[in-house]
Amino acid sequence: MRASILAFAAGVVFLQQQAQLPGRALLAALLSGAVGCLWVVWRRWRMPAHRGWRVLLALAVFALGFAYAALRADARLADALPVEWEARDIVLTGVVVALPQRIERGERFEFAVEAVHTPGARVPPRILLAWYHAPDAHDDPESGLGPAVRPGERWRLTVRLKRPHGNANPHGFDYEGWLLERGLRATGSIRPRGDLTRLDAFVWRHDTVVERLRDAVRARFLSVLPEAPYLGVLVALALGDQRAIPAAQWSLFNRTGVTHLVSISGLHVTMIAALFGALGGWLWRRSERAMLRCPAQRVAVMAAWLAALCYALLAGFEVPAQRTLYMLSVVALALLSGRNFGASRTLALALLAVLLLDPWAVLAIGFWLSFGAVAVLLFVASPAIGRSSGWRAGLKRWGIAQWAVTLFSAPMLLFFFQQFSLVSPLANALAIPWVSFVITPLALLFAVLPWPPLLALDHAVLVPLMDCLGWLAQWPTWQRPAPPLWSLPIALIGVAWLLLPRGMPARWLGILLLLPALAFEAERPVAGKAWVDVLDVGQGLAVVIRTARHALLYDTGPRYGAETNAGTRVVLPFLRAVGIDRLDALLVSHRDADHAGGADAVREDMPVGRLLTSIAEWIGGSGEACVAGDDWWWDGVRFSLLHPVASEDRTRGSENHRSCVLRVEAEGRVVLLTGDIESADERALIARAGDRLRSDVLVVPHHGGRGSSSPEFVAAVAAKEAVFSVGYRNSYGHPRADILARHAGSRVWRTDRDGELRFVLSATPEVRAWRQVQARYWRQEKSL
Repeated sequence: MRASILAFAAGVVFLQQQAQLPGRALLAALLSGAVGCLWVVWRRWRMPAHRGWRVLLALAVFALGFAYAALRADARLADALPVEWEARDIVLTGVVVALPQRIERGERFEFAVEAVHTPGARVPPRILLAWYHAPDAHDDPESGLGPAVRPGERWRLTVRLKRPHGNANPHGFDYEGWLLERGLRATGSIRPRGDLTRLDAFVWRHDTVVERLRDAVRARFLSVLPEAPYLGVLVALALGDQRAIPAAQWSLFNRTGVTHLVSISGLHVTMIAALFGALGGWLWRRSERAMLRCPAQRVAVMAAWLAALCYALLAGFEVPAQRTLYMLSVVALALLSGRNFGASRTLALALLAVLLLDPWAVLAIGFWLSFGAVAVLLFVASPAIGRSSGWRAGLKRWGIAQWAVTLFSAPMLLFFFQQFSLVSPLANALAIPWVSFVITPLALLFAVLPWPPLLALDHAVLVPLMDCLGWLAQWPTWQRPAPPLWSLPIALIGVAWLLLPRGMPARWLGILLLLPALAFEAERPVAGKAWVDVLDVGQGLAVVIRTARHALLYDTGPRYGAETNAGTRVVLPFLRAVGIDRLDALLVSHRDADHAGGADAVREDMPVGRLLTSIAEWIGGSGEACVAGDDWWWDGVRFSLLHPVASEDRTRGSENHRSCVLRVEAEGRVVLLTGDIESADERALIARAGDRLRSDVLVVPHHGGRGSSSPEFVAAVAAKEAVFSVGYRNSYGHPRADILARHAGSRVWRTDRDGELRFVLSATPEVRAWRQVQARYWRQEKSL
């Protein structure tokens, strides 16, 4: 059974790696073949075992998993928003079906569409909407300023939608895959001047009842301790609302390796289930009549299962909670039926249940970390230790479990996040019992019994833990470039080898299998060549230039909100993944937020050798003015600043005029980075630089906006490749159609369509678009 479930899971995973879904004829053939093979194997199963039949069974179940996931994906993609209805006003009626998440100047929530009132419009049944309020908005439905919404409310709204889209970068978060998993087939915003009518205060549905309860509990938390610094942690532990935690606290948890403790993990669900199971069994044993009617063990298991179900629903039913609930369900069924499935079969059945209900769960990092950690713990469980008792045996079991999870986490965390906290074992040793047995139970007790002193006490006992984590966070973290995918299964085999029971010979050989993942060195260009990566940061610009031993970052992307920016979301993860732990130069072309929005985050997280900028306040301390004529060589690659001139007044006029223009040349190939220069600056550049403007790659000025890319400048550069770094369906309309027409002689690249772009400057130039390299079936064609 376990091998068949793993084969089914492998088929699901394989489908999720496909660039396109298989045709229906192929799916029909796969299903027919799989069913036929299963029938043959079943007929022959009573015959003497033969390896060939087991291989045939594995292949049939693999095909079944692939076909099942493909059919589910085909049905979900059929709900797509038609391209022609993007960015058009649509009036619809529906219900708020999930806990709204607070965002800057508003909230974001899931909306189940019941009716579309705009003639001819077709909208997916489930969408994600953002409602942006005016600064002085109040909860007044008649004001039109955007009242807060609550789960279960029915609204008639005027919206503008677009198909799912997210930034596409190596080792970056796949927002489009995240939306697919949750069945959200369009995103958009509410039109403040359109129809905004609350039709019903509450609509009774199975999902709205739970979400309204979650909303009420969250409101209760916020009303009791509105100014408490760590209230977001308590809300996250009780409700799974992780957006309540500020970015600074997330950084603290990441640096100490306790992020899993502030998420609703299987550990929390198991703890709550064990607590209620013990309480239910204890109460049941108080009655002889009850004991005669039903064994206390069965009652304890059912009480544990009901508690786990309620907590999982209250916490949003994420994958770790699902996995634990399904495992408890299997245990409950086994006890009720008098059978014992065993730990590994229980985990396998939980895996099957997760994939049957949600075949896209494999796209989530938490899926792999959750099931992997439990599998490792089961692997190291020793019957000999399990039979012993006393504090020494308990300490030994705890030590083995910590060692096993740490070994497993190291290659996994390096692959997914490119860093591993060296103080993680110590931080978890302190935090796990404190969070699991004190903080979380108190938070849940307050959710059930809203007595304010309970929450105040919970926050008070959380403060010393946060102070301790703050001290531990000052210790260094181990950062490495992202290891290749092939090294991960080898490393996991090495982990299993190291965790073999004592007495097994040559366990140390497992270390050798870990080395490809833990000691991987990122590839760099050879001397004389340069790699230029134009990152997909949305409506903004960030370019990473690497030579054999140096790295330069040109601009840092936009600021997305009060606590989020492209520096933390895109630039820094990319730099860590490719093995850059220090920038030899950071060049911020000018002040505009779409170019300098992530600069502070980059400077705080990574050493910078030289800061070049046109921002007046940054010049004089650690920063230098970028001035035309500044010229330097790195590893046989020439870097030249062409604009602005030294006499430029940095306090007057548009910031665009002061954009730093950088020319990079390697083996006769040139890339020209222009910031947001305008036509007047282009004419000045033509007069000063002349033939030096001619380039192979041009990052088009001002994202293809009005007032740049004059015909004379386009002709002077004569670029073979023209790059537009723009956001999908951005409000500025970049790039403009007339600007695109001027670059018709070049091959046009767009980050909103192509994702991250890599240009290899060498005698044999190369171009790579990330959306082509990492194509997936859910990244559908969009209107541009």
